[in-house]
Amino acid sequence: MKAIKVIDKQPVLVDAPIPKGDGVRVKVVSSSICGSDLHMMAMGYFGDLIIGHEFAGITDDGRSVAIEPLQGCGQCGFCDEGYSLHCEQGFSLMGVMADGGMAEYVSVPADKLIELPSGLDINTASLIEPLAVAVHGVERARVRESDRILIIGAGPIGLAIGAVLRGRAIPYDISARYPHQQQAAEALKGHLAADGHYDVVIDAIGTASSLQQAIQHVKPMGRIGMVGMFWEPTEIEPGFWRKEAELLPAVGYYCKSPRRSFEEARNLLHRCPEIARALITHRYPLEGFKEAFETASNRAAGAIKVVFEVGKG
Repeated sequence: MKAIKVIDKQPVLVDAPIPKGDGVRVKVVSSSICGSDLHMMAMGYFGDLIIGHEFAGITDDGRSVAIEPLQGCGQCGFCDEGYSLHCEQGFSLMGVMADGGMAEYVSVPADKLIELPSGLDINTASLIEPLAVAVHGVERARVRESDRILIIGAGPIGLAIGAVLRGRAIPYDISARYPHQQQAAEALKGHLAADGHYDVVIDAIGTASSLQQAIQHVKPMGRIGMVGMFWEPTEIEPGFWRKEAELLPAVGYYCKSPRRSFEEARNLLHRCPEIARALITHRYPLEGFKEAFETASNRAAGAIKVVFEVGKG
């Protein structure tokens, strides 16, 4: 089967065996590029693994599914509480620590299949994973309806957070660097960032500059939700301590019903298909991997979310 791996820090299309053995075989329909894929690729991650942790497809028995790629042991206290990322035996993430979904087929543990309702377009369902990240980030920041909220960054995660807030009928402001990001934010009912302080500031970028902006905009004793991933050590300015603000990092998702992040994300995308129209800017077949990754790496050129159309839904 066709699959994408990383060799010498570059994506490469390879011929890989169709997975067999334990798990449920899924014929991949859609798989998308995450910003963390680009960072990890440049840092030499992945080894001989098939990459991709945002994907959806169809099982051999005909079920349309999204995949929750994060897995723990399932038996420790953290797993029992729904926090697989903190598994006492160590977590695994498909597409990073195990074969992922930039391939024609993938084998998935049965309890990681998120069944899709009729009417949800499986060609957009790879978005459920970043939407689940956004759900968890909003939960970690303890967002309330009465909060004044600012999202810093209108890339895929920042816009996904906006989509989650919109789905919960919570108004928000958002800072968007490029015109196409501003258009997407407006399509998701976001307002461009205003002056003043906010109860909650969500940093969806994860750089020293974006954190500094968050500290500047958060009100005293407010909350900063860190959903953007830091990839290098970052200093925190002294003003953060004077404000007595909370810094609340969020990684991954909550993995247990009835508050399972993937379930809210799935339901949101089903209810609001316009989210996909706002976020998905480019589509490629697996054979177009080189152009797809080049496009995803150039936000200024108009990319938000780049999706591989792997199979037919």
